[in-house]
Amino acid sequence: MSRFHELRDTQSVGNNDMLRITSSGRIPRRVMKTGQSHENEYANVVIVCAPAILSKMMGSLHPAGALYEKPVNIRLAKEAHQHLVAVLERRGVIVRDVRDILLERVNWSVGDRVCLENLAFKCLSYVFKEDSSAPANGSETDSSGEKKTINEASSYYVSDQYKQAVIEEMGKQQLVDIILTNPTVVISPSQRDTGFTATYQFEPLSNIIFVRDQQITTRKGIVMARLRSQQRQREVDIMEFCFRKLGLDVIGRIPHPGHLEGGDFFPLGEKLCLIGIGPRSDWAAVEYLMERDLLGTDTVAVVKDEFEQKQERMHLDTVFNILGDDCCIMLEEMMGADSRTKRVVDEYIVCQSADSESGSDSSKRIGRYILRRQDVEFSSFMRENGFTIIPVTDEEQLSYGCNILNLGNGDVISIERNTARRIACSKAFKGTIEYLDFTAVTCMYGGVHCATQVVSRERGSGRNGRLQQTTKNANRSNNRTIDVYGGADSGDSEKEMSS
Repeated sequence: MSRFHELRDTQSVGNNDMLRITSSGRIPRRVMKTGQSHENEYANVVIVCAPAILSKMMGSLHPAGALYEKPVNIRLAKEAHQHLVAVLERRGVIVRDVRDILLERVNWSVGDRVCLENLAFKCLSYVFKEDSSAPANGSETDSSGEKKTINEASSYYVSDQYKQAVIEEMGKQQLVDIILTNPTVVISPSQRDTGFTATYQFEPLSNIIFVRDQQITTRKGIVMARLRSQQRQREVDIMEFCFRKLGLDVIGRIPHPGHLEGGDFFPLGEKLCLIGIGPRSDWAAVEYLMERDLLGTDTVAVVKDEFEQKQERMHLDTVFNILGDDCCIMLEEMMGADSRTKRVVDEYIVCQSADSESGSDSSKRIGRYILRRQDVEFSSFMRENGFTIIPVTDEEQLSYGCNILNLGNGDVISIERNTARRIACSKAFKGTIEYLDFTAVTCMYGGVHCATQVVSRERGSGRNGRLQQTTKNANRSNNRTIDVYGGADSGDSEKEMSS
């Protein structure tokens, strides 16, 4: 039995209730609403995507073309990722992997099997390429003895009907491999054997391990992003499929021409969130979020990278992160009004009737927000909001020193040893920090914050206290379960690896 099925009684995640289901395996349409208010709240549920051998193998053939920083050892990357998952689970975090979510319930739920087939259908393409060496009026005989031209006879084998028949006979692991590699089969006529020959092209999702990018999780729910790189666009569709399968609230999606990537977003409570714009995310996406009130905070601080725009500092989480309610880390080089690489903040607040009298620019109103001030130096802005800043050196930043993961109440995972020691020695830091060697994954251009998406956080006594309470409740109520996501078959991927 999966640990997800051992959680007992109805629980609360922030202000959102999990729905109770019984051991009969009935799956409610919505299992849990989602959201996070603050980066320092306790992380309850984290989505990850372990390196898949097939898609990662394709990416590793040409690292630069796959958007990787360095050559990749897939075995070591898998081991590092497994270590991360073990650390999260040891902390009491519920960890769900994208591949397992895709496979979940498919063994017994016809509906889930059909949904997976439909997704794979969209990811598989057939293309017919006429053989220039074949006779112009060549023909072949079908099973009824009738003669057809080559094009007429071939059309069925690149049709949706044929593709559907192929998909329906596949095992679920095959379907997931299709989804993660996006194959195109190019069919040409042949004068022997089955009458066809094929070549194969793939567009593997070699970067989906970095599950931070495809969406942001706000106080109101999940907003699907729109990535800068064309070869990563399909990742957004896969993640949305997984979220909807889990019953999570997907409340919006960034449309063209906007761009948004999850590493640029930080929630800091009911009153404030930060969203970076620069090499990846842009103003059009931020404007869309504010117009539709998808962020749910009183203040939106737009952190602008106007003076640098470097690949190695592509997201806000590569130069900044949250260590606690009043403590953060920041790249030292970009701090200060005189810095040549400084970030500056435009501050938008919820519009009140007296705003026009308090200096707000009423001509720059977006949805319920109005521009209060602009071009405030970022480190000054954070200090104004009560944060003590622990500086990070250039060398540490290049080794992903800022790309930490906060599991709540200052329970931090760091992947840069010197940064971890500096944080631990700071009087401003009141939490605990653990160092994790993640270099086999950072070769792919991302750290531990990039490789995780927290879809549920809470305040209160936190996940550890909640798990202790649910254990007590389990002794009193053994006939009720919480299925944190999925049905009575959470171990599907382990049962049918060869199918």
